[in-house]
Amino acid sequence: MFTILDRYLLRSLLINYLIGLGIMLSLYVVLDMFVNMDEFTEEGYALPVVVRNIVSYYWPNLFLYFSQLCGSITLFACMATIARMRKLNEMTAILASGLSLYRVAIPIIAFGVATTALQVLDTEWAVPGVAHKLARDHDDVDGTRAFEVLFLRDHDDALLSARQFHPRRRDLQGLLVLTRDQSGAIRQTLEADYATWIPPRVPGLQGRWRLERGREVTRTYRDYGDIGPREEKIVTYPKYYKSDLTPEAIQLRQATGWIRFLSLDQLSEMEEQGGPRRTAVMQTRHARIAAPFVNIVLVLLGLPFFLNRSPATVLSDAGKCMVVCGLCYVCTFVAQSIQTESASALPAWIPIFVFGTLAVVLFDRIRT
Repeated sequence: MFTILDRYLLRSLLINYLIGLGIMLSLYVVLDMFVNMDEFTEEGYALPVVVRNIVSYYWPNLFLYFSQLCGSITLFACMATIARMRKLNEMTAILASGLSLYRVAIPIIAFGVATTALQVLDTEWAVPGVAHKLARDHDDVDGTRAFEVLFLRDHDDALLSARQFHPRRRDLQGLLVLTRDQSGAIRQTLEADYATWIPPRVPGLQGRWRLERGREVTRTYRDYGDIGPREEKIVTYPKYYKSDLTPEAIQLRQATGWIRFLSLDQLSEMEEQGGPRRTAVMQTRHARIAAPFVNIVLVLLGLPFFLNRSPATVLSDAGKCMVVCGLCYVCTFVAQSIQTESASALPAWIPIFVFGTLAVVLFDRIRT
């Protein structure tokens, strides 16, 4: 039943959540900008251009920062709300009315689940949508700098390389595509002096690169009996090359750890394709699945320290909460950073097993 107490708690939680969201995201942006301000200004741009580049860089990164800080923001909102209630002796009034502290915890846990759902939407929809922008460097926000592309995997296990790629112009110079057979041998080679991206007319279909001076060589082998197999070459001059590698995908794959920006569906697809990064993709996918559970565990860890009728020990309880929850946060970060050689997803789930058990024990010890 939705009561007045529930509405009061949810309103306070929402206010504190918005405060925490603004403070933590602003702090993250200010610290990063303080460290990297020289990269925004090193080209000697006018002040309006520098401001535009700063806004263009940090606006999409806010979605990434939110996915990283969501658990901490939720924990801050929950703990600040209960601490204020204890400080004002509202907990004593609630207990005097006959309500249990466990009943007070229900809307708080529900709020934690709701904000965790926001994180899921952020990591599965918002971050993948701006993933190519997250790959930009601080000193190349406009994408004017060209760079080399080396052996990116395309459809049919092809490898795409280019002497230069211009993100802003969305073109490739010195294109080379190597198509391999099941044994890994090269069976087809496509070269072009210049390639321009043409997006598909229908979303979801393959786009294509329009080629200038394209030349495709297909190698086949025929058995001539006593003479044995001989290689034959078929040379064609295509005008287009169909590809899964859009300019945004090429720009994204230049970033270190770019697989962290993909959605679960994209990670599952990459895992099914196999390849040398299959283990890293699998571990990233499990870390993504485990992240919402870690956020809930953080809330459950912090609640027992504040669900108390005594207003005198708020600071002491806050210190204990920071130590335990901070340890959980650090252990989760370390566990998700471990890249094992074996295809094991266990490191991503270890913090949940350990600190989830601790949260249950602490909840059981609440005096209500």
